[in-house]
Amino acid sequence: MTDLTGKTAVVTGSTSGIGLGLARGFAQAGANVVLNGFGDTEEIEKTRTELDAAASGRVTYDGADMTKPDQIESLINSAIAQHGSVDILVNNAGIQQVAPVEDFPRDKWDMIIDINMNSAFHTARAAIPAMKSNGWGRIINIASAHGLVASPFKSAYVTAKHGVVGMSKTIALEVAEDGITCNAICPGYVLTPLVEAQIPDTARSRGMTEEEVKRDVLLAAQWTKKFVTVEQLAGVALFLCSDAAENITGIALPVDGGWTAA
Repeated sequence: MTDLTGKTAVVTGSTSGIGLGLARGFAQAGANVVLNGFGDTEEIEKTRTELDAAASGRVTYDGADMTKPDQIESLINSAIAQHGSVDILVNNAGIQQVAPVEDFPRDKWDMIIDINMNSAFHTARAAIPAMKSNGWGRIINIASAHGLVASPFKSAYVTAKHGVVGMSKTIALEVAEDGITCNAICPGYVLTPLVEAQIPDTARSRGMTEEEVKRDVLLAAQWTKKFVTVEQLAGVALFLCSDAAENITGIALPVDGGWTAA
C-alpha cells in the first residue's frame, strides 16, 4: 500500500459515497484527511471519529460550501493552518439532475456547474501555491465516464465533467515542473446515494422500471456488467499518489468496466 504518512489530503464531498471511500483509503494509508460535505451533523462527527480512530494521521472536518469561492479558499487555508500543508487535493463534490434540455431548471444548471466544475478550479487555485512551495503535490479530480462521452438528459453534468477533464490537463501542464501532478479519474457507474437518487428520475424520463434502468441504462455500457466500487476508486487514487505515478499527469483515467473502450 502507498504510505502517505505525514501527507495531508483534502477530499471534497466526502461525507458519503465515493468521497467517503476515498477519504477512508487515504486515512488507512496514514494521511491526515480533511473531510468536507453536507449531511447530518451527528452522522458526520461519527464518521470523522471512526476514521480518526482507525488512522495514524488526524481526520478533521470542514463544512465549506462548494458553491462559495470564499469558503473554498478558507477550506484550503484552514487545512494548511491545522495540518501544515495540503499535499493531496481530491475534487469529488458533485450533484446531479436529470431532465431534457428544454425542461432543465436554470438554477440546477448553475448549481451543477458550480459544484461539479467551478469548485475544482477554486480549490486548485488555492492549493497550488503551497504545493509549489513544498515541491510536491497531487491533484486528483473525480470526473466521470461522462467527462469523456455523453448521455441524454444530463446536459449540465456532462458539460461539467468534460470541463473537469480539460481543466485537469491544463493544470497538469502548468505545474509539470513543480513536482505536482494533476489527473482526472473517470468512473463508470458506482452505486452511491447520488446514483441511486437519479434512478427514479431516469425511470420516469424513459418510461422504464427502476430495475430496467439499472440493467439496461446504468450497466448497459459497462461491459463487465458490474458497478465500480468505492474501494477500487480509492486504490486508483492511492496509486496516483505513489512514486510509481510520478510521471503520470494530465490523463483522464477511465475506471468504467470498458464503457468508453467501445
